[in-house]
Amino acid sequence: MIDLIQLAVPVLLKGLWVTAALTFVSVLIGFNLGLGLALMRLSSNWLLSGFAKYYSNVFRGTPLLVQIFLFYYGLGQLSLIKDNAVLWWVISDGSRCAVLALALNTAASTSEILRGGLMSVPVGLVEAAQACGMSRMLRFRRIEFPLAIRQALPAYGNELILVVKGTSLASTITVLEITGYAKRLMSQTFAIFEIFAIAGLLYLVINL
Repeated sequence: MIDLIQLAVPVLLKGLWVTAALTFVSVLIGFNLGLGLALMRLSSNWLLSGFAKYYSNVFRGTPLLVQIFLFYYGLGQLSLIKDNAVLWWVISDGSRCAVLALALNTAASTSEILRGGLMSVPVGLVEAAQACGMSRMLRFRRIEFPLAIRQALPAYGNELILVVKGTSLASTITVLEITGYAKRLMSQTFAIFEIFAIAGLLYLVINL
């Protein structure tokens, strides 16, 4: 058992850095996109609001694994993607495709979390800021956004955990993160329970 741990831990730690990178980039993109979608949902423009609502329903209502497969295996078959150098650069690589799917997926959930936070801002504070002559952008930056973030943090913390766990699905499209390396070690050692127990502990440590 000790020998197996000594073999597995260094290999899985290599995957830990990939998991961390996938999470960081996906969350960075997903948060900014989610904020934009949240503002669109609250817009009086029915086209913007309708698009954001439809986007949220599609990505929250379908499995992340299906989305990853559609992006990696499905879009790669389209001539429109193959003929576009930038799109093909994204879709043709497992890591970049995983980031795309994770970012778009978390953006949908993030938009709902931030929308709830923005709606919880007391109307009286907004009206007081208006009375003081604050511009709409200044009100948002100094009052609405900070208060919304404070309200949204508990739910957004849960979303971050879901993103970390979601990175394990990247192993299905050849990405060697924690789960990807665990699968490789499993095929070499046949110690299925032990390898995935160690991998599970790594995920647990990350999410604590």
